[in-house]
Amino acid sequence: MKDIVAGVDIGGTNTIIGFVDSEGHILAEGRLSTPDYAFADDFVAALDQKLKEMMEGRDDLNLIGIGIGAPNANFNKGTIELAPNLRWKGIIPMVKITEQRTGLKTRITNDANAAALGEMMFGGGKGMKNFVILTLGTGLGSGIVVDGEVVYGHTGFAGELGHMTVVEGGRVCGCGRRGCLETYASATGLVRTVICLLSDRRDESVLRDLKSRDITSRRVAEAAAAGDIIAMEALDQTARMIALGIANAVIFSSPETIFLFGGLAKAGDALFVPVRKYADELVMPVFRGTFNILPSGLPEANAATLGSSALIWKEMK
Repeated sequence: MKDIVAGVDIGGTNTIIGFVDSEGHILAEGRLSTPDYAFADDFVAALDQKLKEMMEGRDDLNLIGIGIGAPNANFNKGTIELAPNLRWKGIIPMVKITEQRTGLKTRITNDANAAALGEMMFGGGKGMKNFVILTLGTGLGSGIVVDGEVVYGHTGFAGELGHMTVVEGGRVCGCGRRGCLETYASATGLVRTVICLLSDRRDESVLRDLKSRDITSRRVAEAAAAGDIIAMEALDQTARMIALGIANAVIFSSPETIFLFGGLAKAGDALFVPVRKYADELVMPVFRGTFNILPSGLPEANAATLGSSALIWKEMK
């Protein structure tokens, strides 16, 4: 009988569930519509039922625990706290109600920390004790590993590199402050940079033919690859901001590697080459040449499930 862990990725729209073995193989998958459940207790009841359905006829599998990745999740307390994209308001004791309902060991963290654990257990971070992963999506998430442990801090919310201030009085951020790194170094930040450049400059650009709402990071990357001046400049400015965030992270955690993950990282060399160049320029001289900047070793389609399951697998090893 093979031991497995249920990796559960709770999103605002969908919850993805996967049975993951100790080698990172996904043996079964399921999903729930997160907004269908007005209360967390109802959601956990549905999750319990879904797990039972997925286990039907699988006498070869032994479910030993549940790892959950969720927005605003606090590993230290086992809670989801004031998550803006979920219907469940306030502070939800998710670990407690899940363990009471299922009888299974449960752990929870946010999606970026789950990505760090997944990278450590199943991706490019195998064997590494010091690394950082930046998830470059709509926002900028980060997971920091120091001496083989994810950094959670006193509150359980440490390591939010996307919300360190890089431009005082800069762009408004969804967190309510100004000048946060993610307002510049994310897919959304890239689009905001393009819109600013289109307003400030007169260079010809295929992006001028698009309405603002139709400009996406993917289209910008494609335009940059085709030699579009505005797109290239926007991608370069974004790369410099990512590098600034890396330079700051290196100073306090001295990682072996910084992994870049998410849609923006798919730009490939158009992003990685300038990020590496600027990081070398911006970092404190004593740290030059001490770290690598690499794409994540996790398959994007399964990264959230793998990372969530790693919460349990790490405790088992």
